[in-house]
Amino acid sequence: MNDLGISLLCAAAIVGLLANGCGGNSATPPAEEFYPASDPQNEGNWVLRPDLSDEFDGDSLDATKWIKSGEGGEFVVGWPGRAPSQFAPENIRVEDGKLKLATKWDPDYDFVLRRDAEEDRRYGTYTTAAVVSRATLKYGYMEVKVKAADASITSSFWATGPRSELDVFEFVGKSKRSDSGMMFPISVHDWSQGGEMWHDDVELDWRVADDLHVYGCEWAADGLKFYADGALIREVPASEVGRLWCLREQMQIWFDSETFKWEGYPEESDLPVDYEIDYVRVWQRADTE
Repeated sequence: MNDLGISLLCAAAIVGLLANGCGGNSATPPAEEFYPASDPQNEGNWVLRPDLSDEFDGDSLDATKWIKSGEGGEFVVGWPGRAPSQFAPENIRVEDGKLKLATKWDPDYDFVLRRDAEEDRRYGTYTTAAVVSRATLKYGYMEVKVKAADASITSSFWATGPRSELDVFEFVGKSKRSDSGMMFPISVHDWSQGGEMWHDDVELDWRVADDLHVYGCEWAADGLKFYADGALIREVPASEVGRLWCLREQMQIWFDSETFKWEGYPEESDLPVDYEIDYVRVWQRADTE
């Protein structure tokens, strides 16, 4: 997702110490009520992780579970978002039973003064949002029900550790380079090797910004499986990722939106727009680390 490098990602180990405002109401489902959409009979013997699961049925974000990146001027792992966009905690809200991350045309915002002098690397014009879990995960099943923002902005679900990054998806609802909005992009970054990346795309049967759909990822020691509306769409053995298979450590979960230059930047008329998350549910097997 980002290009800050290993020095910043190492800060993930202490991110739970960051200050965070906004208390809220959390709705965690009873463990027996929900199983993965791909395994409704729970043949995998999944056990819900309440500390990483949320139905977002309250009126504000649960501060015991989630960090608003940028709250109090503190950005998780020092990452303000991909320039020219910047994470703004006020763009995060919980309403109508959903977590909503807004992207806004906001040129008068008090942007951070960082990065190099190249025009496209300066923070400005757009504010976005990022929400990061306080708890961490090593192996398990992650499932979300989301609707991507209908603009040339990412709507992403990913995880980071000190040396690794798993991008479950980085949806772009309306890319300037392609008008399909139907791609499911997945990536693995090894930050111990300078952020080298393994990447693949899967084409879906729908536009990700048209409606809510369920997306899942099973992360195991020997590989990954990706699901859409309960159907397996891609299986990635660790051997396929090869020397870049680095997903062997505890990681925090992220939801965010960012600008990607290669997708094209949104126009003022495209904004504001929301990335909507109906729920996140995370399971592990009882014998998992």
